[in-house]
Amino acid sequence: MEELNIFDELLTLLEKKEYAKLRESLSEHNDADIAAWMEDLSEEHMLKLFRILTKDQAADVFSYLDSDIQQRIIKSMSDKEAAGIIDNLMADDAADLMEEMPANIVKRILANANADTRREINHLLRYPEDSAGSIMTVEYVDLKESSTVKEAIERIRRIGVDSETINVCYVLDSGRHLLGTVALRYLLLSEDDEVIGEIMHENVIALNTLMDQEEVAQQFKKYDFTTMPVVDNENRLVGIITVDDIVDIMEEEATEDMEKMAAIVPSDKSYMKTGVLETYKKRIPWLLLLMVSATFTGAIIKSFEDALSVCAVLVAYIPMLMDTGGNAGGQASVTVIRGLSLGEIEYSDVPGVIWKEIRVAVFCGLTLAAANLVKLLVFDRLALPVAITICLTLVAAVLMAMLIGCMLPVGAKRLGFDPAVMASPFITTIVDALSLLAYFRIATMILHLQ
Repeated sequence: MEELNIFDELLTLLEKKEYAKLRESLSEHNDADIAAWMEDLSEEHMLKLFRILTKDQAADVFSYLDSDIQQRIIKSMSDKEAAGIIDNLMADDAADLMEEMPANIVKRILANANADTRREINHLLRYPEDSAGSIMTVEYVDLKESSTVKEAIERIRRIGVDSETINVCYVLDSGRHLLGTVALRYLLLSEDDEVIGEIMHENVIALNTLMDQEEVAQQFKKYDFTTMPVVDNENRLVGIITVDDIVDIMEEEATEDMEKMAAIVPSDKSYMKTGVLETYKKRIPWLLLLMVSATFTGAIIKSFEDALSVCAVLVAYIPMLMDTGGNAGGQASVTVIRGLSLGEIEYSDVPGVIWKEIRVAVFCGLTLAAANLVKLLVFDRLALPVAITICLTLVAAVLMAMLIGCMLPVGAKRLGFDPAVMASPFITTIVDALSLLAYFRIATMILHLQ
């Protein structure tokens, strides 16, 4: 409620054209909040409000805006104004923006940006998408091993304002090889004449420029760091990644996995900003594939058509068996996919995973079969052989489903695919077909169907 009142006050100042008072008021608010307010304004008011911001605050607010709004703002500016915004952005944010802008606009902006900005953006853009090199920033504080603490603090004062963070400084040799790190608090607590090489931390955990961003996020989680250095194959420091970038990566990767697990081609746009045709194109490939593969279940039912005519009651329990198998496979696959994504399951663990799922499947299958047997005999009043047929199939379906659910994601990752692709819809289709085969084979043996 308080935020709405503040927003109304700012809007009133904007409409009354009290720009000086509005600029003063905006300077007292958080940049992320201002960006959120701007996204709710009409385009005319949004652009007007952005131009009222001070140069430094405009760049900070700009970094929090949605990419679509960033593009609209850039397109409304002259080349020189747009270059000014880009010059004041952190290099990683500027590179992300450049990747999404049309090529002709990017060319115009970079032509007007300063040489350092152009060099930094081009440096980041040459790395593969979703790699550590593509998400890092090149604004960091580097120190010489031979510098004193006093000289180091003076350097931080000189370049720190343009750095992503000054909490951790990086010690380099003349060839820019990473030798160690030193935290700002150690510099503040050390004597002025102490040498950096003597107080630095030498055991540095670094990321490679080509490391996938998902693995980068895992490294941050493992070591609980707020920032990590990025080095090339020769251990030369080329940039750093901070934890705020990792939050965005984790959200992106989680969204991508959820879409794949639902059999949707991943998209980098939010739901409300994705058009109907684009959404259709993302969903239809998998729907077509799953529909075609599901025809196998129809073929199986048709092949046992004569047997089913002898004991037609079996048909009524096909949906229950297929759904239970699909649900069991989905549970196993989601658990294993999560373990693979978090690095909790390695290839050496596969035998243990399979053995565990077999035992879980047996317990779950027997429990479901026992509960179902009571229902079939007491409520449905089926003959005992028919009830036993259904219950045995239920145990077999759960066992097969859990085994497939745990093995397919591991196999997909081994072959270089994303394990999330082998999630519920795909597994359900396979389990349905196998459950039907098991059902009719068991029925044929117990009920002597021909």
